[in-house]
Amino acid sequence: MIFLVVLFTSFTYWSLSSTDKTFDTCEIVGLSDVDNIDFKKYDSVLVAASTLYEANRIKNVMQGEQYRKAWSTPVKVPILYLNDNVHILEEGGGKQTHSLKLQKDDGSLMTLRSVSKDPSPLVPKIAHTLGIENIVVDGISAQHPYAALVVSELSKKGNILNTMPELVFLPKQEQLSDYNDKYGNRLFLLEYETEGNAAWLGLKNVDSLIDTDDLQELKVKNTNKVSLNVNALVRARLFDLLIGDWDRHAKQWGWAIENNGDSIIAVPLPCDRDNAFFNLEGVLPTLISNNAFLPEVQSFESEIDFLPGLISPFDVYFMRDIPLSVFEQEAKQLQLLLTDEAIESSFRVWTNEIFELDGKELIAKIKTRRNDLEDYAILFHQELIKSEELTEELKGSEDVEMTKAQMACFNCGNK
Repeated sequence: MIFLVVLFTSFTYWSLSSTDKTFDTCEIVGLSDVDNIDFKKYDSVLVAASTLYEANRIKNVMQGEQYRKAWSTPVKVPILYLNDNVHILEEGGGKQTHSLKLQKDDGSLMTLRSVSKDPSPLVPKIAHTLGIENIVVDGISAQHPYAALVVSELSKKGNILNTMPELVFLPKQEQLSDYNDKYGNRLFLLEYETEGNAAWLGLKNVDSLIDTDDLQELKVKNTNKVSLNVNALVRARLFDLLIGDWDRHAKQWGWAIENNGDSIIAVPLPCDRDNAFFNLEGVLPTLISNNAFLPEVQSFESEIDFLPGLISPFDVYFMRDIPLSVFEQEAKQLQLLLTDEAIESSFRVWTNEIFELDGKELIAKIKTRRNDLEDYAILFHQELIKSEELTEELKGSEDVEMTKAQMACFNCGNK
């Protein structure tokens, strides 16, 4: 027994010793002396998202193969120069993602979200003390660097709003000014924000986008006037089940505000698709993500492993009073919209190299989940019915002044 413990410990530290870095940016292929290159002479560049997650056989066993090859495989990416019609407002506040918020002259807000992540703020002190911080750092390899691009295409086919991300390479440039050192020569997703001008959505009677906390304040001030597009919300959450996106807290949703005279309808706009197709493998990640400790952290397989773990406070707050018939209706509608051809064509947004690595396997899993979606919808509703009303604020809503009833659920204040 002692021998097995020593052997396990030895393999663990061996797998963790492949690199002491906690963060690295993209790697440009075929161009040297990057800081002195005039990227205006190019329309695209060949870039690997990150080589930080490359591993030997021991590491693949102990920490999983994940999407390491996708991260290190070079892809052709268009080059982005910010023009005079775009203004940098501020840096974003994400814990892992470096981001810049931009405003266009028409008032639309966009964000540059880094593809490479910096998980160092999430590494606990005990991990540094024990020398196992690489477990947290390497966990990023379970995220697919280009998942958001496919999710956007699938969303369009499922009639679900999305932030329309595009993959771009941002060279150092005058427009970045003081942000050059941190954001220049990096790979980003350029996408619309979930707040501000909503003209880019092209929706009738929708002129603005607001965050979840602002929606709650709007509801408090106009209790009987504000309602949800419950069908759109249920469809969006069932879609999350299809793509295995388990991280859907309140700050990862925006709301398109539809004004219809005496009524205001909020239409959900999901964002932040870092954990779609999440692929957790290996001895150590499997032990850490046990359902008893982290029930929400689930690997994307053909079947959902533990659906109760995917019910979040967001769901309880917004969806607990929605009838089963809506869940069944939206499951059937998604099954009709996301045909085999629709799913397969959505992956064409990837380069051939990335598709050959992961495309066929992910397509097969999505199809299987789609076929079982009605069953999952019923189970989802059953879990919601069993849940208790909230007694704490949603994430990011701590500053919203609400009564206990208003805090419990979106429609509780109407009672």
